[in-house]
Amino acid sequence: MEEALKQAAPATFPCSGCGGAMTFDSESQALKCPYCGKEEAIEASDFEPVEHDLDSDFGEGEEDAALTDWGVKQQTIHCESCGGETIIPALQTAAACVFCGSPKVLAQGDRASIRPETVIPFRVSEDEAVESFRKWKKKRWFVPNEFKRGNVRSKLTGIYIPYWTYDSETSSDYTAERGDYHYRTVTKTRTVNGKTETYTEQERYTVWHWVHGDYDRSFDDILIPASGQYDSELLEKLGNFELSELTGYKPEYLSGFIAERYSIDRSQGWERAQERIEDTLRSEIRSEIGGDEIRGLSIRTSYYDRTYKHILLPVWNANYSYKNRPYRYMVNGQTGLVSGHVPRSAVKITFFTLFCLALAALAFYLYIQYGSE
Repeated sequence: MEEALKQAAPATFPCSGCGGAMTFDSESQALKCPYCGKEEAIEASDFEPVEHDLDSDFGEGEEDAALTDWGVKQQTIHCESCGGETIIPALQTAAACVFCGSPKVLAQGDRASIRPETVIPFRVSEDEAVESFRKWKKKRWFVPNEFKRGNVRSKLTGIYIPYWTYDSETSSDYTAERGDYHYRTVTKTRTVNGKTETYTEQERYTVWHWVHGDYDRSFDDILIPASGQYDSELLEKLGNFELSELTGYKPEYLSGFIAERYSIDRSQGWERAQERIEDTLRSEIRSEIGGDEIRGLSIRTSYYDRTYKHILLPVWNANYSYKNRPYRYMVNGQTGLVSGHVPRSAVKITFFTLFCLALAALAFYLYIQYGSE
């Protein structure tokens, strides 16, 4: 893939030694000049993450300058192919889309976009991300051996992906029928070699009882991507970020990286968070009810003390091709965890399927031979 970005002068953060463009360095957690190696510390932020009232209008309007000031002049880049939008410094140009690699990118000018209040800076370097992917692909089962052993040519791009986090207190009332298994001994007859004989066996039956109850639960920092360019499954596989490392947003952290524009608003994010909450409540309430079966479960949940934050989290993104087919992988920029799509080996999958069928056939044969004895 072509270089995703081409830097344009003058730099946003010029080096005091040689005048070159300083970028954020994940190892030193400081600005570093790639030309002379000079480092410049980033002043520590004493900003504490703020939990905003979800039922308030605060933070919703993008027209509020205080909420859209990223600290440096920004422009929005729009991809005509995939619709992705990123935010880059106004003096920087884009040659290709960082999401799909398409060269059909257009500058949209200085469009208002929600500024994050907190960020987790990159802690994994590009070289470390490449090494993480190399180790990860070697552990995949059904990929071609050539792909496992070979080097994947790809261009990694460091992207800060926007997220919402949600907190909520919940109070639920539930009703259901709980089924408990019981067993009784029954006498039956069968014909063996022309003779009728009696035998006994255990027969299972279910006793149903109506149940009801209350269930209170607190939810903290439900993480919802505000990205429209990545499927939730890939982002979910990146693992949980350590949100305790959130620090106050500073434009220096974005130097040399890209930020994706919020494409899922606060209300849409809450709808997705609520789906996760309801799934969790249903699972936990079923465990509390117990029994062997549950039917007719009805849950009514009230939400209160709902709050949210808007943050940026670091991800290395790469598009690559194998035998003319496109694939993508991502690396957690904080922990190094990898998620992605890889090519599949039809031969390995076929042999595995045949092996499973052979095992099933053997088990069936043994059951027929010895199961009735």
